[in-house]
Amino acid sequence: MATRHPSPGWRRRDWLRTATVTTAGWTLGPARASDDFWALARQGGHVLLMRHARTEPGIGDPPEFRLGDCRTQRNLSEAGRDEARRVGERFLAEGVRLDAVYSSAWCRCTDTAALAFDPHHPPHRVWEALNSFFQGRDDGERQTQATLQRLRTLRPPANWMLVTHQVNITALTGEWPAMGELFLARPPQGGDTRLAVRARWRP
Repeated sequence: MATRHPSPGWRRRDWLRTATVTTAGWTLGPARASDDFWALARQGGHVLLMRHARTEPGIGDPPEFRLGDCRTQRNLSEAGRDEARRVGERFLAEGVRLDAVYSSAWCRCTDTAALAFDPHHPPHRVWEALNSFFQGRDDGERQTQATLQRLRTLRPPANWMLVTHQVNITALTGEWPAMGELFLARPPQGGDTRLAVRARWRP
């Protein structure tokens, strides 16, 4: 069965409500919850993917959006900024080490990474492959493959954190994160075309 993609007029919640399974085995419903998130994270050797924290109301970005100008973008709300700080505090309390933190160039992602992780881990670095390709922006397939290729170089006990967007995380895992939610996955192995999510956590 062919995958149906949302038309520009659809609201994202309509798409989420109707699209539960797509082709190639994508499951867009809830991933399995796990009490092992923190224990696995402490072990190291994992990719951690975080969808940016909660934002001001809206979908995508305003028509005048410009990359590099936060005033033209949909940004974190105050609740989202607090949420990002809480995530960072929890990582510190749980004793989870991050060896690298990568972020989309969108301000809601760089702000999430800075508030959550910069105080206690290597400062975040912008990685173009994590940029949003929502509504046809950029090249989703190219970015997903570039991300997977780089993640194949991750070696235990290192943990890498990727702060990015729903569309990127869904393309990489086949699962749909809420804003502020984190997935823990093993790096791709061999011919893997998707990250295997082992646990998830939401502040």
